[in-house]
Amino acid sequence: MLGLTTTTKANEFSDEEVLKLSINQPWLFGILVDRYETAFLRKAVGIVRNKADAEEVVQDAFTKIYIHADSFTPQTDAKFSSWAYRILMNTAFTRYQKLIKEGQRFINLDPEFEQFIGEKVEHSGFDEKRDGIERVLERLPSHFAQVLRLHYLERWSHEDIANITNEKIGTVKVRIFRAKIAFRRESREGEIEGFM
Repeated sequence: MLGLTTTTKANEFSDEEVLKLSINQPWLFGILVDRYETAFLRKAVGIVRNKADAEEVVQDAFTKIYIHADSFTPQTDAKFSSWAYRILMNTAFTRYQKLIKEGQRFINLDPEFEQFIGEKVEHSGFDEKRDGIERVLERLPSHFAQVLRLHYLERWSHEDIANITNEKIGTVKVRIFRAKIAFRRESREGEIEGFM
């Protein structure tokens, strides 16, 4: 195994190598933080819509990445960046869901999602409908709930979702289609009144 005593030498190594080295030399993890912090913060702000919350999300994500460093196994189709972004996204969505439940954030429905769930949403009674949508999303498998939130609630394009999940656009489209079916199946009568 490679041994390093200075971060100058470590800067020459790939993300995967730095992560592996940081397990026994924790100070080297700072290199990964330097490499990804700005991009992570930008992505987290896009999800939680608040810089202070986004900073907490990024800090939590880096903590999880470090704690689970030994579970990462490099593969040709799975780079460190994809793995790390998945952890960031899961952390950000968990935080966003918590903020919604606490009433600190609101879901903005785009026209495509309104059409998907039925009648146009009116502002009167919107909180009740939003709560119903959240209850259904909570019962879905996380990969379905995540892709519906990204595409319909956060207005991410298929391409953006594909980039962050390191998947092909066709795969993302299929997942959205299946998630719509699962959403309709999970909706209980009266739970999202006037939507389905």
